[in-house]
Amino acid sequence: MVEINLVNLQARIEAAADRIAPYVRRTPLEFSHGLSEKNEGNVFIKMESEQRTGSFKVRGAFNKCLVLSNEQPGIHVTTASSGNHALACTLAMKTVGLTGTIYLSENVSKTKELALVRQGAILRHHGTDAVEAETKARQTAQEEGIPFISPYNDMEVMTGQGTVGKEIVEDLPDVDAVFVPVGGGGLIAGIAAYIKAVKPTVKVVGCQPAHSAVMAKSVEAGRILDLPSLDTLSDGTAGGVEEGSITFPICQQCVDDWVLVEEDVISDAIYFMMADHHKIVEGAAGVAIGAFLQTAQKYHGKSVAIISCGANISIEKLKKIIECRHP
Repeated sequence: MVEINLVNLQARIEAAADRIAPYVRRTPLEFSHGLSEKNEGNVFIKMESEQRTGSFKVRGAFNKCLVLSNEQPGIHVTTASSGNHALACTLAMKTVGLTGTIYLSENVSKTKELALVRQGAILRHHGTDAVEAETKARQTAQEEGIPFISPYNDMEVMTGQGTVGKEIVEDLPDVDAVFVPVGGGGLIAGIAAYIKAVKPTVKVVGCQPAHSAVMAKSVEAGRILDLPSLDTLSDGTAGGVEEGSITFPICQQCVDDWVLVEEDVISDAIYFMMADHHKIVEGAAGVAIGAFLQTAQKYHGKSVAIISCGANISIEKLKKIIECRHP
């Protein structure tokens, strides 16, 4: 296993926090009465669903684009995304004066695609999941000699996402556990690296949909696996993990536990946020909240932070979630 230099990553995350501060929101850490009742403790939700562009992804995108803009002003870049990373990169590129092409899978949420079109993004569709779109984008970047901004396998992107962990530790110093949704691992790798550097006793819990749990199963196997993904409400975390991803060894070393969440529990979590908090969240946020609902008694009496990572969900999905409870 690769040994991770947590002190170095902590410093890079702190530098990223300073760099992106003028461009991103410091999102609320909202107390949840309903979730706190489940473990008779204190449960808070980190509302990255109220971040600019509707997800945490804007943190990593701005960190990367600001670094690129400083090194190569005005350069054209390419990236690939299930939607949220693309929204974030489009905003960041426009803000700092870069241009870019966004590769999407054919299955991307229409809500997210429409938002990209409205922002003036240059879009290309390729493949049926995030890995296929990412492979094509990387190939294009190599052929054209331009930078590729990975949704997760990039140091600036990952350390930008890690600023979420820094804010949690500052706002909830007595935190005992943090629940983080996981796809390619950029968010959890950044958060886990920072938390283990400054508060190593805090438990970091990786949360994935049972229908697409590549990172969790890869960590269990000790190597990155190529596994199929089924349809999931958590489209933002669906798909595989690139071979050699910098996020994998960090997940191996710094993530304490993994919870796989079934679709009905994800749906329950999304509905809970509407009913109890009057907030709309996407499926990936429902994964982290659902993971806590499945394991609440394990954290009895503890202070817990759950990452509500995004709010970009279609009206059609919300309608189905509501109708199955109120036919």
